Amino acid sequence: MTTSTIDRKDVYTRVTERIIADLEQGIRPWLKPWNAGNTEGRITRPLRHNGTPYQGINILLLWGETLAKGYAANTWMTYKQAETIGAQVRKGEHGSLVVFADRFTKTETADNGEAIEREIPFMKAYTVFNVEQIDGLPARYQPTPEAKGQPLQLIENTERFFDATGATFRHGGNRAFYAPAADIIQLPAPEAFKDAESYAATKAHELTHWTKHPSRLDRDFGRQRFGDEGYAREELVAELGAAFLCADLGITPEPRDDHAAYIGPWLKVLQNDKRAIFQAAAHAQRALDYLHGFQSVQAEPMAA
Repeated sequence: MTTSTIDRKDVYTRVTERIIADLEQGIRPWLKPWNAGNTEGRITRPLRHNGTPYQGINILLLWGETLAKGYAANTWMTYKQAETIGAQVRKGEHGSLVVFADRFTKTETADNGEAIEREIPFMKAYTVFNVEQIDGLPARYQPTPEAKGQPLQLIENTERFFDATGATFRHGGNRAFYAPAADIIQLPAPEAFKDAESYAATKAHELTHWTKHPSRLDRDFGRQRFGDEGYAREELVAELGAAFLCADLGITPEPRDDHAAYIGPWLKVLQNDKRAIFQAAAHAQRALDYLHGFQSVQAEPMAA
């Protein structure tokens, strides 16, 4: 697999600037797949060659590539991975960037002669290709898009997912929010929503907020008041977490109108901190993994 160690700041800048460009046009890139009509099947997280879903920032990167280039397939692989199964990336095709971040331990000697271990972060860039850029792939990599199931069945599945978390949902009023002090999720009555998928997507958003509680993931960005930077960062995590969860559950809602007001604060955060979108995606992935952990049988990734 071809990899290259790259300047972390360069990756942060490249990815963040692309997302800022979308936000400046009033577009939330993590919601693009719901509206683009680029696939006849269910929206899912992007998949590796072995069917494993990508995580964190790579979901946004590959969703963006899918939309920009009009791919209907949602599976990606490296040049060498294609070769190992007898396939070939077509001449002239350009790959897409994904990143891998990790840490390695380096042993150093202190002034007193004592050996100490230091963790050093690193980031690698991988180039991957969509299966539509590759010739000679086995049939399993080019599945016929699956028609959407009946919404009622999809919603029944999502409700089972939500119920398994043990979160407390209450209904009433005209606002959707998570109340940390009471540790409850408040929602308008289901009948108040445009459709069942919008109701489920709103639950997914508030459930992502629910994961921040100190007894769960203990996520805190230092919010002091409504609309400040800490508030904007948490809302960004909830937006991404809900988008990732919707992809896993096959929910295809329309964007919430009441979240358009967050674009300004998000832009400010991203313009001031090139790592913010990476951090938000990582927190969203942790929330997603945490919520999946409540399921007795975790949802299988849906075929693209």
